[in-house]
Amino acid sequence: MKKISVFDLIAPIYGLFYERQIRQFQKVIDRLSAEIDISVGKTAVDVGCGTGALCSVLSDRGLTVSGADPSNVMLKVAERKKGSRSIAFTRANALERMPFEDISFDLTFTSYVLHGLKEADRKTMYAELGRITKGYIIIHDYNEKRALHTTLIEWLEGGDYFGFIKHAPEEIGRAFSEVRTVMVGPRAVCYICKPHDTLQSE
Repeated sequence: MKKISVFDLIAPIYGLFYERQIRQFQKVIDRLSAEIDISVGKTAVDVGCGTGALCSVLSDRGLTVSGADPSNVMLKVAERKKGSRSIAFTRANALERMPFEDISFDLTFTSYVLHGLKEADRKTMYAELGRITKGYIIIHDYNEKRALHTTLIEWLEGGDYFGFIKHAPEEIGRAFSEVRTVMVGPRAVCYICKPHDTLQSE
């Protein structure tokens, strides 16, 4: 029997908040644009894209966008929600080798994914994000100022929220060649990262 993940179950609920997520991601991208010139990139991928709200925002900014997520149910919602936007969604798990070539994307995003992973899996994902990226990797996640409902959700997900929040700056700093930290909301932070140049120099 196929295992049904918590993300398959909550995908329809996520879909209800799609427009709200669009507005939130627009603000995040506006804040990031003060730090880096997103317009210099042509291609972008959102790893762990869920229902695709961030993909839609990036597409509206003129980027050629891909979205990757391990949940087929999430991707079905994303396909419905994208409308006329040209976004390529792919079922892929960043804890395995994703079906993207090395240094495929100018910009790689991942939003509210890493806090749900154990430390060893986070390190695996950092390496995979670095493999597919030739420009910037933007990790968008919680900061230490969590809300009560966040604690409940993280308990249900069974992730490693507290471990990630405590060690994220050091972990991310070791995984990438350059890291800048930008607060993008009362409870949210973006780490703007540059991959190590091993693949770029090959």
